[in-house]
Amino acid sequence: MSQKILEQSEESVCCTGQRPRERIVVTARDLFHRHGINTIGVDTIAKVAGTNKMTLYRHFGSKDDLIVECLRAAEIDNQTRWAQLEAEYPGDARAQLLAWVGKCADYIETDNRGCEFANAAVELSGEDHPARRLVEEFKKRHRDRLALLCRQAGLDQPDLVADTLHLLLEGARVSRQSAGPEGPSARFVRMAEGVIASFGKSA
Repeated sequence: MSQKILEQSEESVCCTGQRPRERIVVTARDLFHRHGINTIGVDTIAKVAGTNKMTLYRHFGSKDDLIVECLRAAEIDNQTRWAQLEAEYPGDARAQLLAWVGKCADYIETDNRGCEFANAAVELSGEDHPARRLVEEFKKRHRDRLALLCRQAGLDQPDLVADTLHLLLEGARVSRQSAGPEGPSARFVRMAEGVIASFGKSA
């Protein structure tokens, strides 16, 4: 890893006041997301986190264990976002669904590195990697949560709507990386809202 990237990473990761384990996870997630899991080694993570390899390995037996912990932290963040939608629009599943679309659009616009889980699935190609199961389980839970929301919103064929929205989001995040912010991903909201409207039950 170049010295320039290391310096940029040290400036961008702020873990003041956190315990070593928390600092390591926050740092690793940031570095993995911005530079790739396979590009970043434990030496870099330890240095940017303001600790050392001995401490890192005391908390995580291997880099693979740290990757798994990073994905678990990412899922907790995702669960928090779902809870926020419910709190903002209590009892209104359709409003929650439309707000989900808006939140997704924000992530697509501001983050050109895509989904942590999808990126991990691409980089960790070995079927026996411990993170692969977490990625698959997370994606299934996310899709099922979306299907439940579509069902609660009274949409026709809620499973089909959920699959369509799920694939639309996955594709938009990849398109953001390959075609830039002015590519097809820029029309994610219009496409997603069109899908929702087309499956709305008639009165």
